[in-house]
Amino acid sequence: MTEAPIVEVRRSKRRRRTVSAYRDGDRVIVLIPASMSKRDEARWVTDMVARLERQEKSRKPSDEQLLARAAVLNDTWLGGLATPSSVRWVSNQKSRWGSCTPGDRSVRLSERLQQMPSWVVDYVLVHELAHLIEPGHDAKFWAWVDRYPKAERAKGYLAGWSTAAKMELPEGYDEGE
Repeated sequence: MTEAPIVEVRRSKRRRRTVSAYRDGDRVIVLIPASMSKRDEARWVTDMVARLERQEKSRKPSDEQLLARAAVLNDTWLGGLATPSSVRWVSNQKSRWGSCTPGDRSVRLSERLQQMPSWVVDYVLVHELAHLIEPGHDAKFWAWVDRYPKAERAKGYLAGWSTAAKMELPEGYDEGE
């Protein structure tokens, strides 16, 4: 069961009729007119959070879709050498973007990636799949990962996101580690 998001309501004197919402990390920010009643605010907050969650759910690939995406990335960038047995989202990875168990060929991706662009998710998938070929983070491993054309861009994105969130970049996602 998913935990209810933290909701922050921001009232604006300049806003007359429109209500909008967006996600900012773990928070949902709902923007409403300053003149709105508390009853209308409560109704709009409920509606906007539900609407935002529906939009996000439609954008988040299922575990089956992740496995299919991993197969495409494996064939395209890793020569078909890194076929996983499973790929799934997990909620217990707070300090990693993903993990891989070469023994059973399983790949897990942090749910935090669901809010990121698909090319960043693809990079993390390629990174984890490359561990099915090369277990460590040596030059051979990075040669596989760097076949993905947006690898450098994704590394920069994840480093920037980590800095903005005031967290360390998880080990193994920067070539320097």
